[in-house]
Amino acid sequence: MAALIDYSQPTLWAAVASIVFNPTFWNIAARQEYHNKAITKLFGGNSLHGCYALAVTIFSLGIIRDLIYHFTLQAQPVHPLLDNSTVKAFSYGLFLSGNVLVLSSMWALGVTGTYLGDYFGILMDAPVTSFPFNVTDAPMYHGSTMSFLATALWAGRPAGVALTGLVWAAYTVARQFEDPFTTEIYAKRERERASGKKSS
Repeated sequence: MAALIDYSQPTLWAAVASIVFNPTFWNIAARQEYHNKAITKLFGGNSLHGCYALAVTIFSLGIIRDLIYHFTLQAQPVHPLLDNSTVKAFSYGLFLSGNVLVLSSMWALGVTGTYLGDYFGILMDAPVTSFPFNVTDAPMYHGSTMSFLATALWAGRPAGVALTGLVWAAYTVARQFEDPFTTEIYAKRERERASGKKSS
């Protein structure tokens, strides 16, 4: 029986590295910005420009990760159980649904809301509760994971399914750091509003 995953392919390990690296990078960068204004200082004290720069960096790293994932799947074996029209039809619907979640959350949050503007002191007026946040509390992460899985199923590659599991795990770990921290940022603003102070 042929192996489900070809572990000898360098692209597989490049995909693993990029999947783990991306959320790790943006969490570290965002924390450095919040505590030390590291990125803002690079842009002469302009936090908006710093946030846009981080947005471009995160987006670019995402494109690189997706390209590596694409090349990884091409080098991996196809499994007969995944190589049929039913799976492809399901993957198509999954891909569309995932991208709807990602794009609609970006539309609802805007650039600064999507790309960690909270850490730069660029806070939203109120939490977004409309679609897609009334469907899932993390539409960007869930939609991205769905897209990874859809691509793996479309290609019929078990390696892609395994890598999707890693994507889910990496996002889950990232949220353990991000969600409480972001909640505290907004809670701090509310405390300062209540005491009549300006949020930093």
